[in-house]
Amino acid sequence: MRLGLTALLCFFSAVLQCDCNPPTCYSRALTLSNEIMTLLDKIHSNYRTKTCAEVLPVIHIDVHNACITNKLRDILYVVLNHPNMNCKEKPRMVLLKQKLQNLYTIITRICYQDLVFFTDDCEAIDTGRSSPNLAEDRLQLLQEDR
Repeated sequence: MRLGLTALLCFFSAVLQCDCNPPTCYSRALTLSNEIMTLLDKIHSNYRTKTCAEVLPVIHIDVHNACITNKLRDILYVVLNHPNMNCKEKPRMVLLKQKLQNLYTIITRICYQDLVFFTDDCEAIDTGRSSPNLAEDRLQLLQEDR
């Protein structure tokens, strides 16, 4: 009796500690974008894949930016049509291709209506720095004054 009660208590304590919520489109897109950025850092820093990374465009993935679909399509095209055949077969490059395809599919097809784009600053995806949109700020100030 005690053994059964202890096993039941251990089971419920394990269930309560785990994250039981299923991933949403938004959380999956955020997770994939972070995984891709980490993988790109590894590809750029590893001596085996550094030559492969020379042709990859610089990208800072922000799923809140409306320009992300175009930039993902561009980098996916480069990865799929890499000029060096050896680079296409490297495990990290194959993994990058899979993750980019998954994220592109999630953003453009699966979660198309669920994602909200807060900005359309395409330069921020290239540089990683977002430039503030002064016109919106001035409009907000003008509306507050009235």
